[in-house]
Amino acid sequence: MEHNVISVSGGKDSTALLLLALERQPENLQAVFADTGNEHPQTYDYVRYLSEVTGVPIRWVKADFSRQMEGKRKFVAEKWPAMDVPDDQVQRALAVLQPTGNPFLDLCIWKGRFPSSQAAFCSEELKRNPIQKQVQNPLLDAGDDVMSWQGVRADESPRRALLTELEFVRKSGAGGELWNVRPILRWTADECFAMHRKHGVEHNPLYEQGMGRVGCMPCINCRKDELLAISKRFPEEISRIAEWEQIVSQASKRGSSTFFAAANLGITDNDSSVLDQANVHKFVEWAQTSRGGKQFDAFRVLDDGPLCSSIYGLCE
Repeated sequence: MEHNVISVSGGKDSTALLLLALERQPENLQAVFADTGNEHPQTYDYVRYLSEVTGVPIRWVKADFSRQMEGKRKFVAEKWPAMDVPDDQVQRALAVLQPTGNPFLDLCIWKGRFPSSQAAFCSEELKRNPIQKQVQNPLLDAGDDVMSWQGVRADESPRRALLTELEFVRKSGAGGELWNVRPILRWTADECFAMHRKHGVEHNPLYEQGMGRVGCMPCINCRKDELLAISKRFPEEISRIAEWEQIVSQASKRGSSTFFAAANLGITDNDSSVLDQANVHKFVEWAQTSRGGKQFDAFRVLDDGPLCSSIYGLCE
């Protein structure tokens, strides 16, 4: 038996993918949304809307790092003192090494750091792995084949441009085969939005609020202007990240961890002072500067912009 698993994120590409799948009507279609715990509330609402408007039940899954955090607690308690880590720092780490139920935060507490462009473990740990473990693997272990539909496009990055539309991944011990299917790989963003209009499906409202992407809020790879838009429209999201920086820093052997790489602000210190110099609020200040980050741009700081600020030209 063949199962077609559609990965839905709430963004334009995965929505177009789901609508395309509905047109093609493959066997045993099911949609799945991996909740990272770092999504904007409007994205959660949009995923619920998408299920209602298409009539396709969307299964929500999320990662659980309880086992990993238990192992990290044991390591901290037994090994950190031998590494000459001060006892008060050990106790702070043990205090926060408890599952919160938020996948993104728990992942970072376990790792003692945030993901980065050089170590982007977030997608694998928060999206790919839970979908594989909770949805795909049980089907493969039953001997069934799984076609994993992915809404990635070649023009998003040089790495994605090297992908193929159909890719064999592996075969399970029970004989089930896993394939990656990327039917919109050669599509443009405009074609994705056109698919929305064709089916009368609204796009995620965040696209009209200055967001280029609507996954994590913010994403570790968000643009400078996007971070500024988030800080102005959704300051509560910045406050949340600031709180997470404090928590994850407690779990870090270095004593500090910043959401964005401190090196982007020219800071290379590896002690607790890094958090004071390169926390998310410092990056918001940097986002208010003109190119080069040396001088504040009054227009960027004071102008709230139009009600609709879509970079995709979605305004009426």
